Amino acid sequence: MNNRQIIVGLEERSYPIIIGQDLFKTRNALDDIGLRGQRFVFVTNDVVGPIYLSAVAECFLSSGKSIESIIIPDGEQFKSQDTLISIYDQLIAKRIDRSTTVVALGGGVVGDVAGFAAATYQRGIPFIQIPTTLLAQVDSSVGGKTAINHPAGKNMIGAFYQPKAVFISLDMLRTLPDREFKAGLAEVVKYGAIMDYTFFIWLEHNMRALLNREYDALAYAVERCCLNKAKIVEDDETESGSRALLNFGHTFGHAVEAGLGYGKWLHGEAVAVGMLMAASLSVLAGELEQSDWVRIQKLLIQVGLPVEAPDLGCNRYLELMGYDKKVLDGKLRLVLLKNLGTAYVTPDFSEELLIEVLIGVKQ
Repeated sequence: MNNRQIIVGLEERSYPIIIGQDLFKTRNALDDIGLRGQRFVFVTNDVVGPIYLSAVAECFLSSGKSIESIIIPDGEQFKSQDTLISIYDQLIAKRIDRSTTVVALGGGVVGDVAGFAAATYQRGIPFIQIPTTLLAQVDSSVGGKTAINHPAGKNMIGAFYQPKAVFISLDMLRTLPDREFKAGLAEVVKYGAIMDYTFFIWLEHNMRALLNREYDALAYAVERCCLNKAKIVEDDETESGSRALLNFGHTFGHAVEAGLGYGKWLHGEAVAVGMLMAASLSVLAGELEQSDWVRIQKLLIQVGLPVEAPDLGCNRYLELMGYDKKVLDGKLRLVLLKNLGTAYVTPDFSEELLIEVLIGVKQ
């Protein structure tokens, strides 16, 4: 099967997203992008590493590269300062210099923390992304957002730092646990809801094929999401405008993750209920039709994602949402829907309606 390639056009920081199957069974993928330098340090976790590190590293070795590795614990709770410092310690111990490339092999946590380490070690060294989860393949590996969490809020400490390439090998999804796979589908649904109504309709007709992990459906969905993500990143690399649309459901979802404790709910699970909360506010504001809210809910139910948010209490939600990175001049901005396929960012929402949504949370 032919690989698909998307270019994220950012002038001198442009890079390819290569989508295919069994990308690392040959050295062609590496040769095609002309990776420079001989030393590569893989950052992966203790779940992904035993499955994929050896095979992927062998591909690099066959291209004449020198390989070293750093293993971090698996889980959102380890997207932390302690993990970041441990990566720095090992980079220093290995005498890594600016000609070395960091390879993030794993899901969103690995990509975010390894990318942040690369962005800040010696003021920046190259890195590439090899995402192994659906969520990372369709969203977090593309666009250069790198970060660690703070107890007060998710991704509070980070940097915009673009990779040199993103390699998406869809065969890696075969070993992804069902819960993780379904969590990734929340981000897939997000793209249809905020900017691609045609894709949303496609998802309504093809979700079963995605849940069965059929290659053609996966390849289409991943490519469509990456094309949408690339377009937004090209228009607004550092989230000063339209890129904030990608946070649909995330202000509520991040509050869920922080409020419950990182790792209790997966990111995609929290985003799923967050999207419904944002859509509920959109309905109450007189923008979104109730029937469209139902369509989002039905799609998330079909995936098997939660559709009822945990009851953290209205005040706790408001406190946690106040740490959101979209807060400007002390004013929270929310991503809401005008209709399916059209989202907007606004600070001018009704606080009374927001409280009505939060008071309505029961579980």
